[in-house]
Amino acid sequence: MPQTTPYSSKFNPSTYSSSHSHRQPVEENYGGLHYRDNKLVSGSLEALIQLLVPTVDYYPDKRIREIAPKIVQLLTEWTETFPYDFRDERMMRSLKEMTHRLAFGDELSRRAMQRLIQRLLRKLTTLGQYEESLATSSAAAAAMDRPLTLKSKQQLVRREECVLNLCDDPFVFAQQLTHIEMERLSYIGPEEFVQAFAQKRPSDNHKSLFSKRKVSNLEAYVEWFNRLSYLIATEICMPVKKKHRARVLEFFIDVAQECFNIGNFNSLMAIITGMNMNPVSRLKKTWNKVNTDKFDILVHQMDPSSNFYSYRTALRGATQRSSTAHTSQEMIVIPFFSLFIKDIYFLNEGCVNRLPNSHINFEKFWELAKQVSEFLSWRQVICPFERDRKTLQYLISAPVFSEDELQLASYESEGPENNLERDTRRSLRSECFF
Repeated sequence: MPQTTPYSSKFNPSTYSSSHSHRQPVEENYGGLHYRDNKLVSGSLEALIQLLVPTVDYYPDKRIREIAPKIVQLLTEWTETFPYDFRDERMMRSLKEMTHRLAFGDELSRRAMQRLIQRLLRKLTTLGQYEESLATSSAAAAAMDRPLTLKSKQQLVRREECVLNLCDDPFVFAQQLTHIEMERLSYIGPEEFVQAFAQKRPSDNHKSLFSKRKVSNLEAYVEWFNRLSYLIATEICMPVKKKHRARVLEFFIDVAQECFNIGNFNSLMAIITGMNMNPVSRLKKTWNKVNTDKFDILVHQMDPSSNFYSYRTALRGATQRSSTAHTSQEMIVIPFFSLFIKDIYFLNEGCVNRLPNSHINFEKFWELAKQVSEFLSWRQVICPFERDRKTLQYLISAPVFSEDELQLASYESEGPENNLERDTRRSLRSECFF
């Protein structure tokens, strides 16, 4: 076959000898692959795949001992980085078939492949258990959203009257938020980014190999951000007395500061978002009892102006700290995830996949790979903080108010200021069965 000669030369050191440095490079084309001095430099996707896929006429059996360690290395990277690919039975079957083929190479490669499959199965089992736990949590949260009178729901949400009775240390609370963030980050596969932005072509009427891919862990992480924002707003609007609401406000401002210090920007932004929701921001009498200097600084850090310039500067600082860290705590970097997703989306949409000559745009995919690789380094950090079981359980499962319920609770805490707000409260009282 045409690719046999250049493929074979990849394993011949003499191909790149210094004797080639003083002559004009030889350029050749083989079936859509472009070579320079017998070295592959570009090609169409179809031709690149064809080069790698064995056929009846083309299979490097004679070199199996030589290339087996490289195959094992490739498959190890693949299964560790993209384990979801192997949820598909056909992919797993192909992997096991490859193990049998390598058995004809050497014993070390065969054993390495067996260990690889064992690790993969353990990881897939763990991922499955995690997703089941998410489904259970979602079902429990949905049950909490059943219709109730606002007073009944207030009694349910109050729990121990106030979050401060559960945990009054902002640093400990921020640590527990970081536990949840890092756990959920660790289960997001890089392939989920690809699947989230993949657009099916009109001609793709058949079921592709990856048509059943899921992005449930990515979606669950975005849902966690929304839950935390509403939880913050619920806790602030719940207390009947103004001084209690002010204490809760001050507490969450301190928690936000500790999140910033840790490098947990996602929880920081969720807290700010909850505090900036209208039911909370309109509580002027409550805010007047709080020193907001620290909060104003944090809001500035996450200001979207100039494409989140202040936040991106802080993120670079946290990333630099992580790269030179001496402790696990210094290694923590948890990005504002919605913005991270947005950056990847615009990079994906703003650059073409193929160049005018129909070749793959490697530069685009290299930039995407750099961002996702940085994300992978962040998610691999082990959270060093001690777990507080009660606080973690509260953060994950405590019921929260809906948007309308928050608005009504806000009006009940500090009455309407104009006719429009009075009309809104009257309507909400009717809808929420007050």
